[in-house]
Amino acid sequence: MTTYTETWSELASARVVPVVVADGEAEGLNVADALRRGHLPIAEITFRVAGAAAAIRAISEDYPEMLVGAGTVIRPDQVDAAVEAGARFLVSPGISEAVVARARAHEIPIIPGVATPSDIMRAVELGLDTVKLFPAGTLGGPAAVKAFAAPFPGLRFVPTGGISAHNMGDYLMLPQVLAVGGSWMVDRALVQGEDWERVTELSRDAVELAEQVVASRPLPHPADLHPADSLGTAVEGEER
Repeated sequence: MTTYTETWSELASARVVPVVVADGEAEGLNVADALRRGHLPIAEITFRVAGAAAAIRAISEDYPEMLVGAGTVIRPDQVDAAVEAGARFLVSPGISEAVVARARAHEIPIIPGVATPSDIMRAVELGLDTVKLFPAGTLGGPAAVKAFAAPFPGLRFVPTGGISAHNMGDYLMLPQVLAVGGSWMVDRALVQGEDWERVTELSRDAVELAEQVVASRPLPHPADLHPADSLGTAVEGEER
């Protein structure tokens, strides 16, 4: 079984997290296969559609090497559904103490969304060290990441919202950015049109660009970002 720390390491290594709308098993498997062929074996399946859990389950069973997670998780029962389906990480558009607590009960990584300094302070109070800056483009792009990061040394960001092939490198150049989330390589029109070759091509391009950026600004080692006992401390009820 993959450990909590190993999942964080895989997220850091991926650098790009495709945000996927996959309504059901067939779409999920086709998207996953296209991403894999593009050397991007990770997917955040959004819970905005009814078939999300089925897509996660199919991917986790047929492509166990994929790092599949659940996005738009806004209620504790969705945490349960995502974990039961095989999700290995969770992403939320905002920060909910109930959702974070349920994720910790399942010992699964969660990346809650933040949009203000108050949101970030709440995340820190909950013992979190990685947050999703959302919607990053609307909030000011890479400049916003720098501004938000300054008062919170050690905090890592996964900017999402308005990320594209044209600006992802600007985010990944920042040492505070663990990875970026985006949907351009899995655009809904491409998925519904079953243009899997285009999904693969865009994924491959994203991976190559991320590698070029990392070559000039290496990411911190994942073990330095998430100590092995970080979840255990919270689960055991100690103050963080």
